[in-house]
Amino acid sequence: MEKRVRKNVFFKHIEKLIDWSSLDEEIGKVYKRGLSVDGRPAYKGILLFKMLLLGIWYDLSDERVEEMVNDSLSAMRFCGLNIEDNVPDHSVLSRFRSELTQKKSFERLLKRINSQLASHKVIIRHGIGIIDASITESPFCPKGRPRYEVVEDREEGCRKEEEWEKEIRAMQIIKHEKPGVDTEARYLKKGKKLYYGYKKQVLTDENGMQLSVHTVPANEHDSWGLTPCIEKQDKKLSVKSCFADKGYQVPDNVKYLKKEKIKNRIMHKAVRNKPLSERAKLFNKLISKKRWVVERTFGGMKRWFRTGRARYKGLAGTHTQHLLEAIAYNLYRAPGIIVSNAKK
Repeated sequence: MEKRVRKNVFFKHIEKLIDWSSLDEEIGKVYKRGLSVDGRPAYKGILLFKMLLLGIWYDLSDERVEEMVNDSLSAMRFCGLNIEDNVPDHSVLSRFRSELTQKKSFERLLKRINSQLASHKVIIRHGIGIIDASITESPFCPKGRPRYEVVEDREEGCRKEEEWEKEIRAMQIIKHEKPGVDTEARYLKKGKKLYYGYKKQVLTDENGMQLSVHTVPANEHDSWGLTPCIEKQDKKLSVKSCFADKGYQVPDNVKYLKKEKIKNRIMHKAVRNKPLSERAKLFNKLISKKRWVVERTFGGMKRWFRTGRARYKGLAGTHTQHLLEAIAYNLYRAPGIIVSNAKK
């Protein structure tokens, strides 16, 4: 009973906090409802979106989400269903997520939700922004040695010279990936451990609420993620100063922040034969007192939602997962921040 009450209280808070009709309007721009096979109206987009959030909050597959909404009265009520209503099956959820991924709708949904949270002072407008990266490992990694096909030399007179000239560059050594491998993921060595997957770049406010997400293969350098993260954020919530670790301290980032009139709060990096001055060390120490918030965000997501492992194949699918995790995290923390602000 205690567990059920906690669930109901959380869902009630979210229902009061968020204007779901605004999100339904955004989903309706790309998800056109038709008729099901038996002629009944198709499921509402907002219903399917809420079911995707349940999957992140409770670390459930699409099949298990379908079971949860069928069995749990609180989940059913949150999704706006009555006990006699049909629950969408897992294939409907999968197609819905794929369609919104193709139309890049989850980026816009994150912005809309963040705008609503900012109106409740959960997200701070025009405050500081903190950027950091985290690894998402893919379970669809290559196993065993790859197989290569070596193209044989041509036989005299079997083809015209111009045909060979067109194909010779592409016909060197062909690598054959085994079935089931995520070919868009990449390897990254961190310390002594090897990872295969993607890198998630996140921009948060000083509360750790996620403003934007950028997903790249794991082998891309952290510093390349600063510009995309700042450009993807909602301009109404634009940051005025950018905090980051020394991995982001590169000339291009310094120039970009200066051009955008954003205060540079990236930690200084020592170079060969040029150690940090005492002033630079003090600067780094002060930055660390703010920058730890993004680490708490990554830790909270891993503890609550078991993030850090890719659910889907491909860069686009993993980026959708990251966006859903950001939305789920912001909504999960929002009621607590409102209570905390009220006590101040």
